[in-house]
Amino acid sequence: MASPALSFAETAGPVGHRGPRGLVLLHLKREGGATAGDLAAALGYSLNAVRHHLKELEAEGVVGFDRTTKGVGAPAHTYRLTAKGHSLFPDRYERTLTDLLDHLVATSGRDAAVALLEQQYRSLAERLEVETRGVTPEQRGEVVARVLDAEGYMATWVHAATGGLLTEHHCPHRLVAERFPEVCAAEERFLAQVFGAPIERRSRIAGGCGTCSYRVALVGDDAGLEAS
Repeated sequence: MASPALSFAETAGPVGHRGPRGLVLLHLKREGGATAGDLAAALGYSLNAVRHHLKELEAEGVVGFDRTTKGVGAPAHTYRLTAKGHSLFPDRYERTLTDLLDHLVATSGRDAAVALLEQQYRSLAERLEVETRGVTPEQRGEVVARVLDAEGYMATWVHAATGGLLTEHHCPHRLVAERFPEVCAAEERFLAQVFGAPIERRSRIAGGCGTCSYRVALVGDDAGLEAS
């Protein structure tokens, strides 16, 4: 019997925080960390307003900071989300997926659960096969990031002369990945397929890092899904 198709979770905004504080939290989630000055410049608020919001968020325990020294002058405070702050970004459907995986493990074994996870990436690869037809290797990175971003990964793509860096600032299936590390290996295979190029993992959220990031060694214009 075929397992029901599920999409990986979509990312919602921070629970209980809208307006300026919600935007501060969202920026910290996407960027990994920022100073008050960075936030003011990015969001268009005054420095005093940003500091006020950060103070309130820090009092809630959803934001903390590191002291960093940059040249002469007082140390700068780089603000980051705490574990409680990260928990404000719920992942829709993750509980459903987790329950289904537990059921599959109990009734059909772990291999059946892993097969379901791999099927999610195969479905996503089929979608990307259509959306990346005829694009250059550079454009492929942008398309992949856009699709993953829509799936809740908060994905960004930075192109370089010899390849690029794909960064996922959010893991919509983090709890699943912690229990089933096979999902991370499946994601790496999926990315190698859609890029048709070597992939090197640089960081992993389920392993305690702030992002999942992949170095992509892009090849010629004819490379892509056809090479997989």
